[in-house]
Amino acid sequence: MTETELVHAAIAARNNAHAPYSHFLVGAALEDSEGRIHTGCNIENATYGLTVCAERIAMFKALSEGARKFRRIAVVANNKQLTPPCGACRQILWEFAGDMEIILANLTGPTETLRLSAIFPRAFDATYL
Repeated sequence: MTETELVHAAIAARNNAHAPYSHFLVGAALEDSEGRIHTGCNIENATYGLTVCAERIAMFKALSEGARKFRRIAVVANNKQLTPPCGACRQILWEFAGDMEIILANLTGPTETLRLSAIFPRAFDATYL
């Protein structure tokens, strides 16, 4: 799958987002080591604390479907400034995928590709336990 196709999968997932409070729609498309794509969108809750981000939904769906190794994830929001995963998502991505490639995009075309370690230095993981 090309980077463009992965971004388009994230855009399609974004269309399913449930964000009636913030109106901030996010989609994610996670590629596993076998080339399968697992998508997620953010789903808000009135309490906000029970809101789940697109990246975590994509990862949890992938894990629940048996995927264990991952190549990269595309994250799309409709912001002029490209939107990286939040802290909780960075922790989950690190825990289950390590220093994976992250593609940030918006609906108007710009993208940025980076490693998770660039935005999550000195991550906490099982090596500390």
